[in-house]
Amino acid sequence: MKTMTAREAKTHFGELLDTMRREPVLVTKNNRPVGIMISIEDAADTLIPEMFMQKEPGYEEWFQAKVGRALEAFKEGTTKVAQHEEVMSRVWERVQRKVKPTSA
Repeated sequence: MKTMTAREAKTHFGELLDTMRREPVLVTKNNRPVGIMISIEDAADTLIPEMFMQKEPGYEEWFQAKVGRALEAFKEGTTKVAQHEEVMSRVWERVQRKVKPTSA
């Protein structure tokens, strides 16, 4: 995966667009990852479309409560922050399982 700073992405936007058509581009600011740019074709193969689907009643409240509990656990020190690569690896594994369910 190619990495660009936010400044590079802004200054070389055309290059960013060309690159993200070939592979995801990690955008950083102040040496921290802030986003991933992917092509619309790649986005269609991810979980992103589900974000725009109709949600069941109560979803927003459930999600806010889940995020609130995670923040509290972090503040209390009962959870830890994982490295970006570790988190992205777990997300990728989940996406792969969703796209290609394992046979029993």
